[in-house]
Amino acid sequence: MGRARTAAAPMPYERLMALPDNLVGEIVDGELYARPRPAGPRALVERSLDIELGGPFDKGRGGPGGWWILPEPELHFVRDVEVVVPDLAGWRRERMPAVPEDHRFEVVPDWVCEILSPNTAKKDRAIKLPLYARRGVGHAWLVDPQARILEGFELRDGSWLLLGIFKDDDPVRLAPFDAVAFSLAELWT
Repeated sequence: MGRARTAAAPMPYERLMALPDNLVGEIVDGELYARPRPAGPRALVERSLDIELGGPFDKGRGGPGGWWILPEPELHFVRDVEVVVPDLAGWRRERMPAVPEDHRFEVVPDWVCEILSPNTAKKDRAIKLPLYARRGVGHAWLVDPQARILEGFELRDGSWLLLGIFKDDDPVRLAPFDAVAFSLAELWT
């Protein structure tokens, strides 16, 4: 007499897709992480940074253009297996000439930005930042709205090099977007 078959446990990506709409899911090292959508102040920082960078770098208004700057893209470093959602990501258009038709972004971005909150700071620093380095993301920014700080990093020889720390209302001119400066104060208002 044979054993009764049971349904296989859902794969991590199936579990991610089954999350309620109010949660953002990510899969790193086979583990599913879920977090609520950004709270108001964090969402305002994301929107403001998108405006500051999107005009000159995505649209070419007052800057060099040549980039796609997108909020919360679903990055698939390994399709449906290693999936993260940075708050913002950017690609040079020569590396990604067109935005994908579906929700999966499989081209490694040139830049990512994580906007820290008390609930995400540890994961963003200790889990996602090393993952971005392993996958070859060229630049990463960490923005802490509570401390009013922006940290900029560049990948060199597989490790993050701190390029600068900006605070409060400092003028920011930081790679890979150093062709145009903006005031950090714009993010907090």
